[in-house]
Amino acid sequence: MELEKLLNKQPILLYDGDCGFCNKSIQFFLSREKNNQMHFAALQSETGKQLKHYFEINDKVDSMILIKDYSAFIKSCAALRLTLFMRGLWPVLIIFVIIPPFIRNIVYDFIARRRKRLLKSNEICLIPTSENRQRFLDTIL
Repeated sequence: MELEKLLNKQPILLYDGDCGFCNKSIQFFLSREKNNQMHFAALQSETGKQLKHYFEINDKVDSMILIKDYSAFIKSCAALRLTLFMRGLWPVLIIFVIIPPFIRNIVYDFIARRRKRLLKSNEICLIPTSENRQRFLDTIL
């Protein structure tokens, strides 16, 4: 997909498509999302690679990336902003943005280092429902 069309699909959440924990997290988000406006792409997909290149994000970054309003948010910055797209009390968590990212990311990195052990990629496979399928922008190459 051409870059301009991709950027028009914001907000976009990039996630590790090889990670069972990440796939389960996307399912968790989808079941709590309000307004169904988020689009998704795996970091390993052509779409994910294009967007990382556009926002000058190192290829080695394999954490969650939220693209919103032509800005890219990584790690805890992405996770906290993602709560604003959820129903219920989840958006209250945005208050934690007052904590400096280098402190918040300690917790994020602790979970991230263990995520592939928490759920193996072959244990959880993300299969979008027919109503959500068009929101997934690319397949993993």
